[in-house]
This record gives sequence, C-alpha cells and structure tokens, in this order.
Amino acid sequence: MMIKYLIQKEFLQIRRNSFLPKLIVVFPMMMMCVMPWVMNQEVKNIRVTVVDNDRSTASQQLVHRIEASNYFIFNGLKPTYKAALKDIESSKTDIILEIKEDKILIAANAVNGTKGAIGSAYLSQIVASRQPTLNSQLLTLNLYNKGQNYKVFMIPALFAILIMLMTGFLPALNIVGEKETGTIEQINVTPVPKWAFILAKLIPYWLIALFLITVCLVLSWAIYGITCQGPILWIYVLAMLLALFFSSFGLIISNYSDTMQQAIFVMWFFVVCMLLLSGLFTPTRSMPSWAYLTTYINPMHYFIDAIRTVFVRGGDFRSIAHQVLALFSIGSVMGFWAVQSYKKNN
Repeated sequence: MMIKYLIQKEFLQIRRNSFLPKLIVVFPMMMMCVMPWVMNQEVKNIRVTVVDNDRSTASQQLVHRIEASNYFIFNGLKPTYKAALKDIESSKTDIILEIKEDKILIAANAVNGTKGAIGSAYLSQIVASRQPTLNSQLLTLNLYNKGQNYKVFMIPALFAILIMLMTGFLPALNIVGEKETGTIEQINVTPVPKWAFILAKLIPYWLIALFLITVCLVLSWAIYGITCQGPILWIYVLAMLLALFFSSFGLIISNYSDTMQQAIFVMWFFVVCMLLLSGLFTPTRSMPSWAYLTTYINPMHYFIDAIRTVFVRGGDFRSIAHQVLALFSIGSVMGFWAVQSYKKNN
C-alpha cells in the first residue's frame, strides 16, 4: 500500500505542473505529424547543368528525361565544362553532366557527400537506361519496404527518440528538482525503503511510455497509413524495456546531481552519444571497429534494431530475442544502480 500512495504522489506532482501534462500530450503528436516529413534522406531537387558536346538526337532525349524527372531541376545548358564548373563553384548547380560522342561525364558537388553520391546514382540510372540490352538484364527486388518509403524506416526511430526524451529527461529532473525545492527532506525522514521510493518514481514513466507508443501507432496509421507488420505486443514490450533503462538512467543522474542545470547537461551528453552511435540514421557497420564496439552496451542500438525488425519486417520473438535479452539485462542493471545510488541522508 505504501507504493500506491507514492505513485499517487508522483502523478499529483505531474498533474499540478502546468507544463508537463501539455508536453506529454502535444510532444508526441508534433513529432509524428512533422518529423516523418522532414527527417527524410531521400534526395530531391538536385540542380543539374548539362554540357552537350554531342548534339545528337540521343543526347537531346537524355536532356529531356532529366527535365522530366521529379528528382532533378534542369539548370540549363552550358557551352563548356569550364563554364559549368563556375556554377558549381558559386553553388548555382549540384551536378554537371557532360555528354561527348564516346563517353558521358558526371561531376557532382560532394561538399554534401550524401546529396552528391545519391544524386550521381540517380543520374547514372537515367544514363544507363539508354542501354536497353544492359537494362533488361538488371532486376531489382525490394523486400519488406517495397515502395522504398523513407517514412516506414524513420517512424520506428521516432518511437525511440520520444521514449528517450520523455522517460529520460523527466526523471533526470525529478529528484534533483525535489532537492532544490526541499521536499526531498520530507521523504528522507520517513521509513520508506529506497527500492519503494525509486520504484514509485519509475512506474509513472513506464505508463507514459505506453501512452506515447499508443499515440504514435494510432497517428502512424491515421496520417500515413503505415501499420506494424509484426505483433504489436512486442512493440509495447520493447518500449517498456527502453523506458526501464532511460527512467533508471535519468534517476541515477538525478541522484548524483545537485542542480537541474547539472542534470540536464550530463543527460544531454549521454543522450547525444547514444543516439549518434545507435544506428538510427546511419548503419552501425559503417563505423570504425572501435566505435562499433560501443553498440554492445548501447540500449538504443538494440531497441532500434528490434523495433524495425518487428514494425517493418514483421519479425516475431525469435527474431528479436537477442535484443530483448540485452535490453532487459541493461535495464535491470540500471534499475538496481538507481536504487543503490539514492541516499536518504541527502
């Protein structure tokens, strides 16, 4: 019964805060309505300048295909490669296509490496389509995400970001906030066990994680028509395990911090590192070997890998058993640390 009243106290504190209830409701809605549109690595509106030294019917057809493409903006014809290069130097164009009688040159501005590489690949496909014999021998089959819709890839990652921010930062500011206001002293003089106090701090954020996932799944279906391909139960299990880690981690930082500013900066440092090394935006196998080793202790990496397996590929428990075990182990260790790090003699 003691935990019941402690949990009730936590919910009362959240409800009496004029900002937190609005944040918990509005933040996931804004993330799901806006972020899938802007967090998109599909490259469009690539400006192309053409140098046509061939002046044949085939070269004119190639130019017309570029003009008709939704991925390119035709930036006009230039008489020489040197004149076109000046447009790249002044950032007026992104790619130069020089057409000669015996060869075709694609020169891309690779200051933005992603845009340069993907833009060159798009343009190479258009050029290769001029060779019908070669093109007929090429067959591409996209599995699971057949339409190559980038939103399908990013929406599960948004689940991770929401849980990380809402169940990580809020607990990090919880105990240290009570330290600053002086209300923590009232708990310290009571016979409440440390484990009961910390558990009562964690449970509300686990429930918040369930609410966030529910809102995200509903909005994903209602706005984008994207639904989970696997059992939804495992989406909730993964969310709870990640919430266990971040809520415990936030309370650990709160236990060791003296001010809210200190807690925010420490939490931000670890969150950025875990986010960038998780494989959320870039494949982890592209990392150097020493950086890849960090993924073995990064819960974000296990969560993103598992939730994309369930949400996009329709995997079952056997497909994510390794990630579930890793998340449970890391979360349990952090929960135990959160209890041990709390000192009632503050």
